[in-house]
Amino acid sequence: MAAIVDSSYDAIVGKNLDSIITDWNHAAERMFGYTAEEAVGQSILMLIPEHMQGEETEIISRIRKGERIPSFETVRRRKDGSLVTVSLTISPIKNSAGEIVGASKIARDITPAKESERRIRLLMREVNHRVKNQFAVILSMVRETSKRSTDPAEFEQMIRSRIMALSRSHDLLVTSEWAGASLFDLIQEHLKPFGHEERISLSGPLLTLQSNAVQNLGMAFHELGTNSSKYGALAGEGGRVEITWKVESGPEAQRRFHLLWHETSGVTADGAARKTSERTGFGDRKGFGTVVLQRVAPQALSGSSSLERAPGSVKWELDAPLEAIVVPQLGADTENDFSV
Repeated sequence: MAAIVDSSYDAIVGKNLDSIITDWNHAAERMFGYTAEEAVGQSILMLIPEHMQGEETEIISRIRKGERIPSFETVRRRKDGSLVTVSLTISPIKNSAGEIVGASKIARDITPAKESERRIRLLMREVNHRVKNQFAVILSMVRETSKRSTDPAEFEQMIRSRIMALSRSHDLLVTSEWAGASLFDLIQEHLKPFGHEERISLSGPLLTLQSNAVQNLGMAFHELGTNSSKYGALAGEGGRVEITWKVESGPEAQRRFHLLWHETSGVTADGAARKTSERTGFGDRKGFGTVVLQRVAPQALSGSSSLERAPGSVKWELDAPLEAIVVPQLGADTENDFSV
């Protein structure tokens, strides 16, 4: 029995009915920081925060009655003053005559479990917030798309593709437990459905985006990619898409995020290029894609944008405060740019 107690991973402590510690195993030393020599002979109250010491009075009262106290969660204090959340199980100790002479306490550190519960609650709140936000975005998509489509089949296809784009951003966030997503991964994920990877180049510093930036930049890349695959660089032969981003110091040493989408089509004839440009949804200043690029994304990221359309060319630039883009405390590794 002594070997079992001594090798237990749970703290096992014995005390008498005066709350004086009589036994103290190695796990108790690890958990609370006191050696057996320091603890045995001391009051158990040294482990209980002042505002919770009424617990001990109730415990001793129940032990005197011979009650076994079911496991309950509480907080105890270590030698260094820090607090530890524990699950306690307390049972009476009897002598050879059957008289109750003390109590045994088994304490299990449940700090990791409580932290896990806290993170789950935090994630659930984040998911709840994001789901409500996604619903609002989808309703806006339906409303704005329906204004510009008279063909039910076209309407369904456009709504489906935009909701799938939201889903791709959502998947990246779920994979990281809502910690953010790489800008490189986000662009690749949203442009993958359009193919022609060999005609798309990415260049910029490694950035981990906040969830809000993931959603809004994801919408922007989807609209740009859709437009390009229908009318621009990815619609015909010879076109190219270049996406570059950088971090700069703005006024008052504020760090700014700057992104440029620049696509050039392979059309060389002015007339053909002009015809293609006129067909693009970006030619309509009230089109959903234009609204996303010129208003929704920049406003959501506290920044500004410009959209330039020319025969055979589309440029979209976004400028925003870096803190609205990247995960706090991670920032940008501006010393390590990559190009693909």
